[in-house]
Amino acid sequence: MSAVTGNTGRRVWGGGLRNNAWRVREDRYQEFGVHLYYDDGRLSGVAVDALCGPQVTVDGTGLVGRTPSAVGRWLEERDFELSYMSLGVPRSDLLGMVINVQRAGDRLLTRPVIFPVEALDDLPHWFPQRAWQIHD
Repeated sequence: MSAVTGNTGRRVWGGGLRNNAWRVREDRYQEFGVHLYYDDGRLSGVAVDALCGPQVTVDGTGLVGRTPSAVGRWLEERDFELSYMSLGVPRSDLLGMVINVQRAGDRLLTRPVIFPVEALDDLPHWFPQRAWQIHD
C-alpha cells in the first residue's frame, strides 16, 4: 500500500516482560481509512475508519460508519456467537471481528477491527491500546 499512497503513518507498540513481551507495528493509511497491524512482519489485523474507510460487508450488510445499536441488533439476530468487550462493544469470534466505535462529533459510529483466529485469546497483544480507544 505504501506504493499507492505517500500518506502513511507508522508506529511500533510493545509491552510485557521477557517471555510475555510483545511488539506490534501499526501502519496508518489515512487516504484509505485503514490501519494495518503487523506482528513479526505478518499482517495480524485490520481496523477500518468509521468516517473515511472502505465499507466492510457481511451477508450484504455494511458494518462501517453505522450506529452501534443497529449493527449490534443485526449481529444478535444472526447469532454470530457474540460476546462483549468493555463498554459493550460486540465481538464475534466466528467472524473474527470486533465492532468497535469511533467518535464523529457528538455521535458514535461503527469501526470494525478484524483479527485472525490466533488472536482470539489475546487481543490486547495483537493490537495496541489505541486500536480500542474511541477517537475522532
